[in-house]
Amino acid sequence: MEIFEDTFRPVSYSRTTVSELMIPAYANFGGKIHGGMLLSLMDKVAYACASKHSSSYCVTVSVEGAEFLQPVEVGEMVSLFASVNHVGRSSMLVGIKVVAENFLAGMVKHTNTSYFTMVAKGENGLPRTVPRLGLENRDDVRRFLEAIKRKQIRELYKSELNNAKTNLEIERELPKLEQERCRLLY
Repeated sequence: MEIFEDTFRPVSYSRTTVSELMIPAYANFGGKIHGGMLLSLMDKVAYACASKHSSSYCVTVSVEGAEFLQPVEVGEMVSLFASVNHVGRSSMLVGIKVVAENFLAGMVKHTNTSYFTMVAKGENGLPRTVPRLGLENRDDVRRFLEAIKRKQIRELYKSELNNAKTNLEIERELPKLEQERCRLLY
């Protein structure tokens, strides 16, 4: 039996914030911060949050919702707020809210919210059981329930997409291409 089978940790135990000033080296040719830089920061805060909850080395299994709502500029302070929203046996769904603050303009903007699924690994490299999650308030309960719903929707989407690929009849679907920005070259 794993050490954490009957234990729990409250959401607040592993809540993690990382802040970093955006410098010119992080910018793309358009002067905005690279999306890859922000994804790297999100992965770091997800790792820190999941590792703290599980007391384990953790790996990223999936990323959901990495839509950038607003650009991040050089000189802004980016803060990433992470918390464990849901736990499985060895997996944890870490919710991350990203906020950019422009000190000169006195403005704060929410740039995106993403969800990282992390898995705890034991010393043998195999998944290990993580502590249960202690839900401390209604927001924690809402996030936990939303994570369950998100998982159901993701499984349904995966099933539907696999079914659509398996049953795709290209010749019958060709007329749909007339409304798209493509041209058949064969």
